[in-house]
Amino acid sequence: MDLATLVGILGAFGIIGGAMTMSGGVGLFVDVPSVLIVFVGTTFVVLMKFSLGQFLSCFKVAGKAFMFKLVAPVDLIEEVVSLADDARKNGLLALEGKEVSDEFLQSGIQLLVDGHDADVVKKLLTKDMMETVKRHDVGSQIWKQMGDVAPAMGMVGTLIGLVAMLSNMSDPASIGPAMAVALLTTLYGAMIANMIALPISDKVALRKDEEGRIKSMIIDAIMGIQAGQNPRVIDSILRNYLPASKRAESNGD
Repeated sequence: MDLATLVGILGAFGIIGGAMTMSGGVGLFVDVPSVLIVFVGTTFVVLMKFSLGQFLSCFKVAGKAFMFKLVAPVDLIEEVVSLADDARKNGLLALEGKEVSDEFLQSGIQLLVDGHDADVVKKLLTKDMMETVKRHDVGSQIWKQMGDVAPAMGMVGTLIGLVAMLSNMSDPASIGPAMAVALLTTLYGAMIANMIALPISDKVALRKDEEGRIKSMIIDAIMGIQAGQNPRVIDSILRNYLPASKRAESNGD
């Protein structure tokens, strides 16, 4: 569980909910027409921009903002160096059946054990990495579009409410509900964009970069193992992916 995401979203909604409660109760800020205009309207507008499969998959991708686990880069380097040492001493077949901490690394090792050429191994692993990055990128774009569309739908609702209010100025009873639609749609649009959609979009983009970096490390490691490089050389290559402070720390400097 990503505590930053969880604490952030709970804290934001907690503050807004508390402010609503102190302002007369949450019920004052609930309006069905406004919900339909902003929530449902945003959903349909964004759906127009993507395929149905892409749109539905964005909710699964959003889960990575809350639940996401990757092997730590330093731990991965230590694991790969151990595998490289074993392969150099006993051959690539010695890696068969080895338990590793990452599924992508396991796939790469299996390709080595199966005896595929280096070009084939690199091509297959790179394709896997690019498809994963692409899925995450599409998911991030969909949530960003929701963040862009929601305030616009809020403005549409505001205009609808103002038109309804101005067309019934002679009926004081109708002014209140019309004004509620006008104001609450703007509120809903701002909340969806800034408290849900855009933060999720940014977090998914961050996850995409993290996973892409780990997979890139694994590809370099697999290529090094297949080429029979010295484990120390592989270690040095992979440490280039680490921040300078982590490199010094991991090397014991």
